[in-house]
Amino acid sequence: MKRRSVVKYAAVAAALSVGLTACGGGGSSESKGSDTVRVTLANHVWTEGIKAATPEFEKSTGLKVELTQLGEDQLSDQYNVKLNAGSDEIDVMMYRPLQEGKAFAKNGYLADLTGKVAEDADWNWKDYQDGPVKASTFEDKVMGVPIITEREVLYYRKDLLKAAGLEVPKTMEELEAAAKKIASADTAGFVARTGKSAAVTQFSSFLYSFGGDFTDESGKSAVGSEEAKKAYAFYGGLIKNYGPKNVSTDMSWPEAMAIFTQGKAAFYTEADSLYKNATDPAKSKVADTVGFAPLPAGPAGSKPYNIPSWGLAINKASGNQDNAWKFIKWATSKERTLEAQKAGVPGPRASVWSDPAGTSTYPKDLASAIAVSAENGVGHDRPQVVTVGKAREIVGEPIVASITGSDASSAADQANTAFQKFLDGENK
Repeated sequence: MKRRSVVKYAAVAAALSVGLTACGGGGSSESKGSDTVRVTLANHVWTEGIKAATPEFEKSTGLKVELTQLGEDQLSDQYNVKLNAGSDEIDVMMYRPLQEGKAFAKNGYLADLTGKVAEDADWNWKDYQDGPVKASTFEDKVMGVPIITEREVLYYRKDLLKAAGLEVPKTMEELEAAAKKIASADTAGFVARTGKSAAVTQFSSFLYSFGGDFTDESGKSAVGSEEAKKAYAFYGGLIKNYGPKNVSTDMSWPEAMAIFTQGKAAFYTEADSLYKNATDPAKSKVADTVGFAPLPAGPAGSKPYNIPSWGLAINKASGNQDNAWKFIKWATSKERTLEAQKAGVPGPRASVWSDPAGTSTYPKDLASAIAVSAENGVGHDRPQVVTVGKAREIVGEPIVASITGSDASSAADQANTAFQKFLDGENK
């Protein structure tokens, strides 16, 4: 969210060239030296801001930055080749802590940053939210610094609630009752992702709010627990009973968002980072009537994910790690995080969220929902394993079963057996 593509956050120009060299780079491989920091980043609105500001870093440090900017799939391909080969051609790397972070750390691709994040009180590692910090940590070692975060919130139609005489749902029971009351032949009461893999990340918040998780404290599969079964049945039931007519079971966020922004649904649970799709009049027919609220509470409370979708790490094979850290420390400073957040990239620093300037470009109700979600958030939105894609396919099966009217409990039992077999294989 692969979990989510970077296009969620902004319409970053697809025309950005592969392997683009910028910001004082432009040198050939022969010109690499200790005064040149080689940075590989994904196409993203965060990257655009950093690229524009990099001359400031170069001027203040005397270092040069060679920046390579790649599409998400191309980025993964380059890492698979270069990191596996032990190449020192990358110093700083943009990576996804929850998608490949565990695999990269386990394979020894990432430098241990524990000492570096603790050495500068002004930069302040303690300013980072707990969820993103946990997701960027492997076996008690800090392997990366979060740069972009997101949480699941409730999108809703103010006009439909008013017409129905309803308040914004604060519990899952209230959400179901409201969806039932509003649902009609023309308007779904609820919409969300339905794809077996794509839905896992958004379903995770329901799972936690019902008291479950993908694994238990001992690392065993927990998707067959009673809490998980209730969460599967509830999430799937909302879509089956009050979702769009003839809903497909392969929707990711673009399809679900389109239904909501075309005025065809009353409620929609999704990542907060996608909010501009709903509030931009050029994209949304409901821009003037959309509201935001914290995820409704389940039996275990409101427990949405609060995760870092991207972070910065240092290639362990790099011979330029001190200067690589200088770049990361600058790129993740309070000042840079604030600028990125004002540009629409939700950040991981608590101080930026508490700064009025940090929420000045966000709808007030969304900023409030984010604050609640950040406080209660869980630091993962998918199974914390090495082979994430396969795991998502397994634990997502009961979601589809529930949506299509099959027995969610039986599907969860089957998924539990399959997921435990998967975990046993990974742990050999």
